[in-house]
Amino acid sequence: MYKHVFLTGPPGVGKTTAVKRVLGMLQSSGVPTQGFYTEEVRAGGGGGRRIGFDIVTLSGKRGTLSRAGPHTDRREHRVGQYVVDLVSFQQLAIPALTMVDEDTVCVIDEIGKMELCSDPFIQAVRTVLDGGKAVIFGTIPVPKGKPLPLIEEIRRRPDVKVFNITKENRDGILQELMETLQNCRK
Repeated sequence: MYKHVFLTGPPGVGKTTAVKRVLGMLQSSGVPTQGFYTEEVRAGGGGGRRIGFDIVTLSGKRGTLSRAGPHTDRREHRVGQYVVDLVSFQQLAIPALTMVDEDTVCVIDEIGKMELCSDPFIQAVRTVLDGGKAVIFGTIPVPKGKPLPLIEEIRRRPDVKVFNITKENRDGILQELMETLQNCRK
């Protein structure tokens, strides 16, 4: 029996969109939810080039996850061209994971390289996975390059069902995701 559900797939395939659609279905059926998702930030209010990512909690708070920036001499966490704002991320992500109510679906979108720069975040994810209070509905990247320990732990857990999302199945998989999450709550 599964306790947690994760989506994986290449960047831009629609993982966050699928999470938001299923989240809407859960909320409209009265399922309590909490957690966060990430959103692209684009120059010019949306139409320009991608300049970073924000974290958005399900309670409506928004903060910076990362922004494109030049290399500096100071110690900073970088993923590609992006500088990760650990303080902003942790101020929103950690409470969203550590104050999980009983019988809640906890959204974690995503557990990726940027988020994994935060040791407190890694610990909070492990705690909520092992805590038994909430069902996690999250996203993880496809394996690429050096394995990421927490991602591999999640993939190997017997209580985790991982769905591979593609452009071909992303619309048709929503009902199966909903049913799997409902079964995880039983």
